[in-house]
Amino acid sequence: MRINRREMIGASLASAAAVASSDVFAAPAIHNGEKPVVRVLGTHVTLQEDLRVRAEADLGIRLEFSPGGSAEVLHRASTRPETFDLYEQWSNSIRVLWQANAIQPIDRKKIRYWDEINPLTREGRLTPKAKRGAGDAPNKLLFIQPDGTLGGQPTDHVTFLPYVHNVDSFGYDASIVPRGVPFETESWAWLLDERWAGRVAIVNEPTIGLFDLALAVQAKGLAEFEDIGNLSEADLETLFKILERYRQEGHFRGVWSSVPASVDLMSRGEAVIESMFSPAVFDLKGRGIDCVYASPKEGYRAWHGVMCLSSKTTGPVKDAAYEYMNWWLSGWPGAFIARQGYYISNPQRSREELSEAEWDYWYQGKPAATDLLGTTGQVVVKEGQRRDGGSYVKRFSNVAVWNTVMKSYEASLRHWNEFLAG
Repeated sequence: MRINRREMIGASLASAAAVASSDVFAAPAIHNGEKPVVRVLGTHVTLQEDLRVRAEADLGIRLEFSPGGSAEVLHRASTRPETFDLYEQWSNSIRVLWQANAIQPIDRKKIRYWDEINPLTREGRLTPKAKRGAGDAPNKLLFIQPDGTLGGQPTDHVTFLPYVHNVDSFGYDASIVPRGVPFETESWAWLLDERWAGRVAIVNEPTIGLFDLALAVQAKGLAEFEDIGNLSEADLETLFKILERYRQEGHFRGVWSSVPASVDLMSRGEAVIESMFSPAVFDLKGRGIDCVYASPKEGYRAWHGVMCLSSKTTGPVKDAAYEYMNWWLSGWPGAFIARQGYYISNPQRSREELSEAEWDYWYQGKPAATDLLGTTGQVVVKEGQRRDGGSYVKRFSNVAVWNTVMKSYEASLRHWNEFLAG
């Protein structure tokens, strides 16, 4: 029997509606007296041992974490959905996973704190005055429409749990790279500054690193792109022709595929400026390295974490997976990831788990009232310091582009691989 995507979605939504009246807050089912095992595939950003241990203790389930590089886990998830139950990565992976039938609809009525989720995910921006940013804002990918397409019109079924998110840029060692002024002099063009030739590193992910470099090329005045969130094949030809010259001249130290790898590059002095994620910045600060997370005048590259349910997950394991999703919005996890610079979609619940000094620094952009510890117990913020970029609202009001799988994705992937292979 052959069934098209629209028929499959229709059947899935009908099935979900039929069980909507059941007790959605019940504890995970236990089969034959054994704890359910939920296999979670994702990156080092959220698949951390402290989170696994706490979740198992709180929920009475078993979790198997399989962290890897962004491109690696996306390929596995899209081609082998039977190998995981939950997938944790970024919203730019949603179109790939959805088109591959690798994930199933999530019933938002089973998400316990859904009504607490803030407007960023559901509407595309935190405040009416905030920039939406180019590319796929998460609200464009969240709701499953009646015809099986994805869109911003609210429905009862979603493609992902909105949870961890942040704005990214690049980090630089301020003991070598002169400190800039946030939103005024700091610029993506710094990644192509000849002064740092041979000591620049980029994240190895075509739907992320490509935008860092496109923003850099445009900021340096080497090319102008009509829509940086939807580059045409001609744009890609222009972009990589420029980047190839830099590569041949030895400008790039290399690429990294995990947060620990990016930390190693800067801590060893091999890179003085590089694409970076927030935990790496605070890890380096904890090691005594004066790493600054830039606030580019052109705007940030933003991302939104997604937790997706495998199309192959059923029964007691599916019940346990829903409990794990609900746990992520229960307060403690959001406070934990705040201490490494990330935000959660319902921050007010996590506020209860943070000290006043922590809330004021991480979310409000105020000077730290005391030294603040990171997730490893090291001091990552000194008393009196302000967060790079300021408050949650200010940072998310300055989005240049969202991580996006563009219409030219196949062409961008070919160019990216050729760029790395060269």
